[in-house]
Order: sequence, then C-alpha cells, then structure tokens
Amino acid sequence: MSRSWDKLVQSLIRSGILRSPRVIRAMRMVPRELFLPEDERSYASIDSPLPIGSGQTVSAPHD
Repeated sequence: MSRSWDKLVQSLIRSGILRSPRVIRAMRMVPRELFLPEDERSYASIDSPLPIGSGQTVSAPHD
C-alpha cells in the first residue's frame, strides 16, 4: 500500500467514514489503482471519483 493511500485510509477512519473492520482490511489489501487506467493511477489516493473510460468513473473512497 502506498503511503498516500494509507494516509487517506487513516483519515477516513479518523473521520468515522470507515468503520467496518472488513472494509478497512479490504481497502488496505486491494490497491485502488488496479481499477484505474494507467494514466489515472497517480491520482488513486485522491478522495474523488476518477474516470475509468467509456464515460464511467470509479467511486470516491469515501462513498
């Protein structure tokens, strides 16, 4: 897990958005960048929806 992704997950835990241990574990185990096109991967740790092609987006982590 990248440091920036870990910081985002920690922030979502502190703010009470992430509460389920199972969801927290999944977010730590499965990198968001796996779901992004290569040119969007550097933005994986941003808490915002990101484009994945064909007019679709991957949800923001806080959703």
